Amino acid sequence: MQFYANNERDLPQIAQHIIALSQKQKVFTFKGNLGAGKTTLIKEICKQLGVTDTVSSPTFGLVNVYHTKSDTDIYHFDCYRLNDISEVYDIGFEEYMDSGNICLIEWPEIVEPLLPRHYVSINIEHKKEGERVFDIEAC
Repeated sequence: MQFYANNERDLPQIAQHIIALSQKQKVFTFKGNLGAGKTTLIKEICKQLGVTDTVSSPTFGLVNVYHTKSDTDIYHFDCYRLNDISEVYDIGFEEYMDSGNICLIEWPEIVEPLLPRHYVSINIEHKKEGERVFDIEAC
C-alpha cells in the first residue's frame, strides 16, 4: 500500500495503518535515505502505541527499549553503523525478533538474513521539500 505525506500532520494516518498490521506482524523495517523520515514516523507509531519513554534514534546503542502504558516493550533498532552482521549477535538480535514484541528496524539491509520469515517493509522516499512517499508491503 502506498501513502503520501506533505508534512508531519499526515503521519498519524500512516502510523495507524502500520499499527493495524502489528496485530499479525511484529517486525517492521524502515528504509530510506538520510533525512527521509524513518525516525519521525517511528516516533508517531510509538506515540500512538502509548510509549512513555522519549523516542530517539538508537544510532550508537543499536537498540532502544521503549515501555508502553499497557506494560509492553517496543524495540527500536538502528543498524546504520553496523559493519558486519556478526555485531548483532552480541546484543541477542534474534531473541528480540522472537520476543513477540514490536520491533522497528531502521537501515535493515545488513540484518535481513536474520529477519523472521514474515515482516513488514516500509520504504520512505523523499520527493521534494516536505513531500514523502511511503510504500508499505508485507514480506
